[in-house]
Formats: sequence, C-alpha cells, structure tokens
Amino acid sequence: MKRDYFEGADVAVTICDKNGKILDMNKKSRKTFLKPGEDIIGKNVLDCHPEPARSLLDDMLKNPRTNIYTVEKEGLKKLIFQTPWYDNDEYAGFMELSIVLPASIPNKVRKPKL
Repeated sequence: MKRDYFEGADVAVTICDKNGKILDMNKKSRKTFLKPGEDIIGKNVLDCHPEPARSLLDDMLKNPRTNIYTVEKEGLKKLIFQTPWYDNDEYAGFMELSIVLPASIPNKVRKPKL
C-alpha cells in the first residue's frame, strides 16, 4: 500500500523530475499555486517561474543542490525549501516545500550530548 504522507500536511509540496517535469503536488500545493480547475502535473516547472527564479531552478536541475530562503507574499512569510530527491541513490529531481511561518517563531538552542 502506497502512503502519501504529504497529502494532508499543512505544507505545500511540489515534486518534479530531473528534467523539470512536475510529477506531483499535494493538496496544499495545488491550493496555494493553482487556480480552481487548473492542473500543471506533467508541465515543466521552469514555465511556472519568472526570471531570475527560472534560471536558478534550471541550474539546480543541472547541478543538484539545496536552496533555502524566505519570501513574503500577501502578508504571509514563507520558508521555501528546495532540495534534490533520489531514487535508489540516483538523482531523480527536486522537491519544493513551502511552509507558512508564524509572525513569531521560537528558536530553541539544543546542547549536544556529551
């Protein structure tokens, strides 16, 4: 049985293959990025981004690495986490997690175990 751990999560998750083809979007991602009735599964993620984001994503597809930043839109601050994913240790594409951050967020400093 396949489980979709991200479908009910309160984080927008979008997954594409190594060529940029969008493979999947969870419910939160579809609600966040699409108009009602719109579907972009199978389309290229590069076509969804203006410059300079488009060029950055294109380079990330060719040179896999993690990219993390925050953005503010419509009064909401979001953490954007873009990272490669692998299938049997072979680069397969990247996933983006878009997480709405609260206005105030605690920072907990943990001391290493001795």
